[in-house]
Amino acid sequence: MEVFLDSLLKSRYAAEKKTILALCEKGNTFSLADLARELGTSIPKITRIVGELEQAGVLSDWGKQESAAGRRPSLYGLNPGAGVFVGVEVGQKEIALAVTDFTGRIIQFQDGIAYTLTGTEESVLGLCACVKKQLRKYHLDPAPVRGVGVNLTGRVNYRTGYSYSYYISEEKPIRDILEEGFGWPVFIENDSRGMAFGEYMSGIAGDARTVLFLNVGWGLGMGMVLDGKLFAGKSGFSGEIGHFPLLDNHQICRCGKVGCLETGASGQALHRLIGEQLAKGHPSILSAAYAGGREITLNDILDAVEKEDVTAIECVEQVGSTLGRAVAGLINLFNPDVVVIGGRLCVTEQYLMPPLLGAVNRLSLNLVSNDTVIKVSRLGNKAGAVGASLLAKHRLLNR
Repeated sequence: MEVFLDSLLKSRYAAEKKTILALCEKGNTFSLADLARELGTSIPKITRIVGELEQAGVLSDWGKQESAAGRRPSLYGLNPGAGVFVGVEVGQKEIALAVTDFTGRIIQFQDGIAYTLTGTEESVLGLCACVKKQLRKYHLDPAPVRGVGVNLTGRVNYRTGYSYSYYISEEKPIRDILEEGFGWPVFIENDSRGMAFGEYMSGIAGDARTVLFLNVGWGLGMGMVLDGKLFAGKSGFSGEIGHFPLLDNHQICRCGKVGCLETGASGQALHRLIGEQLAKGHPSILSAAYAGGREITLNDILDAVEKEDVTAIECVEQVGSTLGRAVAGLINLFNPDVVVIGGRLCVTEQYLMPPLLGAVNRLSLNLVSNDTVIKVSRLGNKAGAVGASLLAKHRLLNR
């Protein structure tokens, strides 16, 4: 498979070219003088390097820099027409799809695409076919697809290409099957880390260097950007905050352990708490459905919260308070610039965040927490697919 940029980044000045592309990755633009200072080299040398990147089509002249006096220098940045990247977020029964251009601008986004991925080669190839069918509707030609990012739940080792939630065989990692089906370079990642990278690159994190992203969905996961780098751990299994043994609630977690944070601060926990309240006869707009034996889904609960159902709101507040205890500990441990709350439960922001912030104020060290901003995801339901797309570009540029 021919990989975009391989020959360019193996030619002369390869290190300098990688540095320039990394500097421009967030959509920044630089003059030749700026780049010469950043790389500690001469303007004639930078001029040659930028010229080669322009000729290859990956950099372009963005116009003249505003200047109070004197000759205005040209600014250079990534060429938006150099290609597109595709991001796929795989859920339980559906996928979300994002397409971004070479600068990271979102061109297309679609969620709710029906597909259930299983741990078979046929199902993985079916996912590829489903995504490519959707891409054909976007009429992306002539912009070539340069890479695909795929976010998967659970333990993912992006270096080896294995997902242990969708394990095929020892001989064939899921990444290789995806590359076979797509025909493009594929980069897999854990969903929470993909979301974290999306917020870091284009969301609410701004210029922060240390960002913790809490993915509060059916489960609870965390993605970490530490000193500007996405942190995966030795085997790619970092961020399992949901299985931190924090609670003394005697609840058995889906991992088989007792007292995991996820049993008190997740969509799964919210679902259990609502069930307990309905079983006690607490009034709710969900009561009739519960009494009739109909399954109450997480979407039902979130709809009830939106309709200001008191029982549902009280359960969300309980989840928020428990999550706040964990956030306080994370702030004390990491001293981050920003903590971002994302995932499906962030739609309950007005009820989730006050008890969360209250717990943080009570339990975190003031000197540490004063330096941390806690925000709700700006990308929202786009965070996973957009993050996967941006991460595909990042890993291709740093291949």
